[in-house]
Amino acid sequence: MRFGLTIGEYYPVDSPVHALDPRVKILLVLVFTIAAFTVVNFSGLAAAAALIVGVALVSRVPIRLAVKGVRPLLYLLVLTFIIHLFTGAKPWIELGPLHLSVPGARSGALVGIRLVILVVGAAFLTLTSTPIELTDAIESLLAPLKKVRVPAHEIAMMMTIALRFIPTLAAETDKIVKAQASRGARFESSNPVTRARSFIPVLVPLFLSVFRRADELAEAMEARAYRGGEGRTRMRRLEMKGRDVLALILVSVVFAVMAWVGRLPLV
Repeated sequence: MRFGLTIGEYYPVDSPVHALDPRVKILLVLVFTIAAFTVVNFSGLAAAAALIVGVALVSRVPIRLAVKGVRPLLYLLVLTFIIHLFTGAKPWIELGPLHLSVPGARSGALVGIRLVILVVGAAFLTLTSTPIELTDAIESLLAPLKKVRVPAHEIAMMMTIALRFIPTLAAETDKIVKAQASRGARFESSNPVTRARSFIPVLVPLFLSVFRRADELAEAMEARAYRGGEGRTRMRRLEMKGRDVLALILVSVVFAVMAWVGRLPLV
């Protein structure tokens, strides 16, 4: 059993997407999320998927790395589809108290595909941006809130650390699961109760590992005299260049077209 999560990982390669200002990439992901939620047909979602494929080609990041992050959501996607299947109007098939609905199936498919697209799109943000870049970008975007005494640097640091810990914890969970499986734990059992019980011995060592890594990180930050954002300097300052502005405008226009197509009375 593998817990393949790509959100929080960085894929080092030289590409135009990697070279973009991380603030631009964060803003584009936010705009993409809003545009994806306005889509109400499969044509708009197909346009969003085509856009993600285009980003993968330009960034030279293997699409399989981003898609790998969808694997842990499969159960949620199936559950979402089933719930919508039995809650739509105009029943298609009646099985006693259960009513299968075509509109419900369509709605469930739209929600599931939308979630997949959003997860894959968000994965490209971390795959093309280093943790330091994300920290500086988030702090820069939150800088106006410093006027009302909002700790922008601390918030940015916490968000980045949490994001970076996702693949680390996934790898740690995978290691513990393999160790328990070698001791006879039945993680692949067809009985869901047996599988759930098999995960109980995983929780304690996982929490211990989380606390240990948190202590190690705290000691490393203290050893480097980290005292928050006050008085902190940077080796590289974020500078918005012409290509960043151009990319922001062009991709925003593409998102607007995608949202417009997604609102048309199409399939």
